Amino acid sequence: MKILHTADWHLGKRLDSFSRMEEQKKVMSEICEIADRENVDLVIVAGDLFDVFNPSTEAIELLYKTLKRLAKNGERPVIAIAGNHDSPDRIDAPDPLARECGIIMIGYPNAQINLFSLPGFEVKKSSPGFLEINLNKYNYPVRILHTPYANEIRLKEYLGAENKEIRLNEILKENWKKIANEFCDEQGVNLLTAHLFIMKKGGKIPEEPEGEKPIKIGNADLIYSEIIPHQIQYTALGHLHACRNMGSEEKPVVYASSPLAYSFSEAGQQKYVVLIEAEPGRKVTMEKISLKEGKELLRKTFTEVDEAVNWLEKNQNSLVELTLETVEFMTAEERRKIYQAHPGIVHLIPKLSKEMETDAEVKEIDLSLDVRLLFKDYFKSKHNQEPNQEILELFNEILSENDTH
Repeated sequence: MKILHTADWHLGKRLDSFSRMEEQKKVMSEICEIADRENVDLVIVAGDLFDVFNPSTEAIELLYKTLKRLAKNGERPVIAIAGNHDSPDRIDAPDPLARECGIIMIGYPNAQINLFSLPGFEVKKSSPGFLEINLNKYNYPVRILHTPYANEIRLKEYLGAENKEIRLNEILKENWKKIANEFCDEQGVNLLTAHLFIMKKGGKIPEEPEGEKPIKIGNADLIYSEIIPHQIQYTALGHLHACRNMGSEEKPVVYASSPLAYSFSEAGQQKYVVLIEAEPGRKVTMEKISLKEGKELLRKTFTEVDEAVNWLEKNQNSLVELTLETVEFMTAEERRKIYQAHPGIVHLIPKLSKEMETDAEVKEIDLSLDVRLLFKDYFKSKHNQEPNQEILELFNEILSENDTH
């Protein structure tokens, strides 16, 4: 059985003033093409389908078209769970119609899915937080434990924890163990999908994506991959935007990655979907498939404007965070030259290479001096250099405007 794992689509997300919609349309099409080319039997989308609770009409349309295409008009089951960027109600809302297309949308933890059948497969069993699917082409079922995102308090409520002081690790461990013991034997493929912050116990805590809504607050309730039931052959996670295995080679616990780089902390990061081949009672095989669509995010630092312009002209199909480290402040003409060289400069960060020197003695200010001299003196004390002519002219203009009022 072939399963495609993807996550963190963040449809509708922008990078500052730059829309990513056209890139998202292309990469969604690429994911659909991979699913068809690899002839996958099941697709799991592990949360953060949208970027905001109230997405644009264009983002909603892109989601529905992509899921329908992945489902091949009901031939292939697609399971999509809510992440921390998604409204659970919005994810649940289209479920009755989505089911007719073979799409199972799960907004809340511990949800119980309605049983249904289509020509290619049947949802045979369902329990809170669990479903079992029989695909016509296989003589064994696939079982899926599902835990969409909820904050710690709500997650404890959904899982029926009466004692709110019990650690989240213990609650999830007991809940997943109970489901796995009841439904997951070696006569089927056993999977878990969740949108949570999970790591190896004793390992280095990974960074949450820059600009991402954090779901890990402190270290008191970190969730460890070791609590996943032994019956689970593969865990499909969403939230972290880099592809990584938080489990073992025998029992992978995988963040598939986002399909595009969504912040400059992800600059240079290769994006993937993960293809799993699974059968009952055996170790899964896992292949990371690189995604090629989308603009590259680049972070560069230069000391010369001409050098920066030359590089920008050679890297047009990208979005750029450019730092210019100079000994003097950039002029308006230099800024104009840089922006004209590239249409995708998201951030231009001017940086003075000389650090401000502090005197041991506090300098006494002579307020009888002309304000222009005081300004020059202040500027030099802050930046260890004289203001250039452009800055002086701007200061004089402000003074003139002030004199007329």
